[in-house]
Amino acid sequence: MEPKIETTDVVVVGSGAAGLFCALNLPPQLKLRLITKDEAMNSNSYLAQGGIATLKSQDDYDAYFEDTLRAGHYENSIESVEIMIKSSQGIIGDLLGYGVDFAHDENGPSYTREGAHSTPRILHHDDITGQEITSKLLEAVGRCHIDEFMTMVDIIAKDNICRGIVAVDRQKNIHIIYAKAVVFATGGIGGLFRFSTNFRHITGNALAIAIDHDIVLKDISYIQIHPTALYTRDEGRRFLISESVRGEGGILLNAAGERFVDELQPRDVVTEAIKEQMAKDNSDHVYLSLRNLDKDAIRPRFPNIYQRCLEEGYDLLYQDIPVTPAQHYFMGGIKTDLEARTSMQNLYAVGEAGCNGVHGANRLASNSLLESLVFAKRAAQLIADSLGGIEQKFPAIDVSRYHDLTDLELKHKQLIMDEIKKRDRDFYDKWCRDEA
Repeated sequence: MEPKIETTDVVVVGSGAAGLFCALNLPPQLKLRLITKDEAMNSNSYLAQGGIATLKSQDDYDAYFEDTLRAGHYENSIESVEIMIKSSQGIIGDLLGYGVDFAHDENGPSYTREGAHSTPRILHHDDITGQEITSKLLEAVGRCHIDEFMTMVDIIAKDNICRGIVAVDRQKNIHIIYAKAVVFATGGIGGLFRFSTNFRHITGNALAIAIDHDIVLKDISYIQIHPTALYTRDEGRRFLISESVRGEGGILLNAAGERFVDELQPRDVVTEAIKEQMAKDNSDHVYLSLRNLDKDAIRPRFPNIYQRCLEEGYDLLYQDIPVTPAQHYFMGGIKTDLEARTSMQNLYAVGEAGCNGVHGANRLASNSLLESLVFAKRAAQLIADSLGGIEQKFPAIDVSRYHDLTDLELKHKQLIMDEIKKRDRDFYDKWCRDEA
């Protein structure tokens, strides 16, 4: 079957917060294609529970800055962190303009706190903040403008200039989409891990394609393992128990019912403590307890988590729930500058797909949604300013290698795992060996 050949100004690959916000900030007169690998709402952004961090006031700037760097083990890009924090209030204003509803009381916004934050500065919508944000962004974009179940399998590139993408739809039709600019917003790599809070289809396609085309990467072994996913023997995505549960006072207990760690330390510290405790207990889980909290406050604050745990047979009001670490977030990715440009001309990467160094070696809780939106908007602004000077070209493409998607996915996984092993053998042996 002959490939379908299409032409557009910009292709955005991914329908999470970063991809949607980038699309919304592009000039409406541009011709835009927005494609996504699954249903539009099935992004990691949609799953985000805790909230979105923001600068409450200028008095909070130094503390927020230090919290972000401390959590990232001071390996963060200073410029990226400064831009993210200084842009946060404007981003929140944008979200409010799209109708996003954050919790508030008679005094104004209701801020919560999560691990490694020195003060409450996180806006939230119950415990489904990501769903609230992405659903409102999806409404603004319009679902009819998103091509669902369309998998990017390659980019069209020549002389280190990106000229578009190759994609395959659910009917196995191959699409050659020529574009003046391409934005990777494909999310992280959680689908490569057996135990992950991510959707299974999020498998690092953009990262593998970048490796294949010698595009510069950054920190790709910096992979966050979340301390508290709901323990289950079932296969598939792990249900996240938000860090905000511990931020509100939930405590971690060992097999003997004893507290063994300060729950509000950075995630990597808590994860290591849980891993060590499981080894001591000869167990594959520990327990999270909310029994010390006000029972009348638990259900209104965490309605989604409460209901899901109830479905699994655990009543948060009266029972401790089993939790275990699971792969959660990708701090590394395709190296980008402060406008999300990659080392390949006309190619951008935002959200988990890109890495501008803002998170360092470990992400501060609830910085992910904020970072995605800040730099997606900056990318859109640069694309809008530069697109008029880009000449569109149409290199010929041999599509014979794209007919077997299963084989291609396996090759992509191997490329990523081999690259992680090359860059950090200790991390690979600890968390990735069983996945390869």
